[in-house]
Amino acid sequence: MHARNEPRLVLLCALPASGKTTLARRPAAEIPAVPLCSDDWLADLGIDPFDRGARDRLEQRLRAHAQDLLRLGQTVVLEFGFLGRPERDAKRSAAHSLGVPVELHRLKAPVDESCRRPEARERAGAPGAVPAGRRQLEEYARFFQAPDAAGPRLFDPPPPERRG
Repeated sequence: MHARNEPRLVLLCALPASGKTTLARRPAAEIPAVPLCSDDWLADLGIDPFDRGARDRLEQRLRAHAQDLLRLGQTVVLEFGFLGRPERDAKRSAAHSLGVPVELHRLKAPVDESCRRPEARERAGAPGAVPAGRRQLEEYARFFQAPDAAGPRLFDPPPPERRG
């Protein structure tokens, strides 16, 4: 049986503008958990979200921070997208080496919806909208390695109180 204070790692796997931040806030509030979103950090630091070097350095630091939090018994939600299977496998292995269960949540949104969401957030003045154009989103979609049929079996199910 899942103890409410048992640390977990929750990975959100999706293309940009698919609703990861919205989804991350739900388990973060319910569990409770620490959500880590590189887009939010980059925006708060005034760094271009498409600065690949800065993003890579920040995400490396946030991954290390997530491992520290897990070691301390805190649940963490990472919303980096995890577009490639090797990246998902590495996070799962690192957390499992600490004895921490890892959930994988896949979000699916058509490219049209992923284009519309940031535009709507920007028009509304909502924070966190990363301006990705259709061409960028289509390129991300081309190299996205969606979890295959075996993917869900490699990860741990959510605890019973969060299954739905």
